Amino acid sequence: MIQASNTIQASSNPTVARNPTVSRNPSVSLNPTVSLYPNRNAHLRLFALWYFAILMIAWNIAGHTFLGFEQSWAMPFVAILSACLTQIVLEWVDARSLGRKPRFSGSWLSFVNFLPPAMISGFACAMLLFPNERLGPIIFASVLSIASKVLFRIRLSNGSVTHFLNPSNFGIVVTLLLFSDVGQAPPYQFTENITGFWHWALPAAILATGIVVHGFATGRLTLCIAWLLGFVVQGVFRAWLAGNPWYVPLMPMSSAGFILFTLYMIPDPATTPIVKGRQIAFGVSVAIVYAALQLFHIVFGLFLALIAVCAVRGLCITIASAMSKAKTKSQPITRVSIPTARPAFPVVEKIAVLEEVRA
Repeated sequence: MIQASNTIQASSNPTVARNPTVSRNPSVSLNPTVSLYPNRNAHLRLFALWYFAILMIAWNIAGHTFLGFEQSWAMPFVAILSACLTQIVLEWVDARSLGRKPRFSGSWLSFVNFLPPAMISGFACAMLLFPNERLGPIIFASVLSIASKVLFRIRLSNGSVTHFLNPSNFGIVVTLLLFSDVGQAPPYQFTENITGFWHWALPAAILATGIVVHGFATGRLTLCIAWLLGFVVQGVFRAWLAGNPWYVPLMPMSSAGFILFTLYMIPDPATTPIVKGRQIAFGVSVAIVYAALQLFHIVFGLFLALIAVCAVRGLCITIASAMSKAKTKSQPITRVSIPTARPAFPVVEKIAVLEEVRA
């Protein structure tokens, strides 16, 4: 470790330091997760968030109107309201504790751009849970999803602090485990009232739109492909192991619920790696854990597999960060003095010249 006597102070926010245009645009709300997007581009983050939020709004309207969603109309509204209020309150508390301004302050545009992450989590809880007519479990799942961003955090290699558990997935898993009378939304509801060509075209269209945005904005297309290929391989392996037709374990892939999980759960940029090799490892790991859960006949395999892999990833990052910090402290400190500019002529000569002038 080297300490210099003269240093230049950079911005305390690594994202702003690497991407100065972020801080100059008042419509862009600074967030630690920006560093997890391609080129640390805040505009790509906002584009992806609003893209998914608008797509989920359209999907919910279509689902409750004619597709066949089993939940009531009140559930998405209650879920979004609960998630947004929780995010605003926790952001205000976190900002006060750290002595900074809340990210939703400054302008109405900053406030609006602050809401999509909460909207997406609320929509996911309302779409993937089925608590019959009760709104309490939906509120619980939505609030817990947003709260997990504050409760479970790790420090990344760039110094920023972020959550490592997928918020929506965490809220759904805890709700399913604590409420025995709450189940997963039936897969048929996403395409219940359409038949024939549209029964396949709708999931394919949603999958295509999601893959495009992950390839363009989030940089998680490699993860999506790795997860899908891993799911196919584990399904064929389980079919061979059980002596069943190869396509039987792959039937969940035809469900729009599976597509929702593939596009909105697994490739969350804030809780997944950005390096392509690690994306492949992450997606394949989720598929392997899912296969193990299925072999032991454990329900809610998709959600449990994702939360397990996210937890292991967070633990690995924490251990690696601690080891790197300990290694840095153990290194000897070498002080390097930076020489100042040398005078134009020696001091002795300067004194002699002055004496001659006085004489």
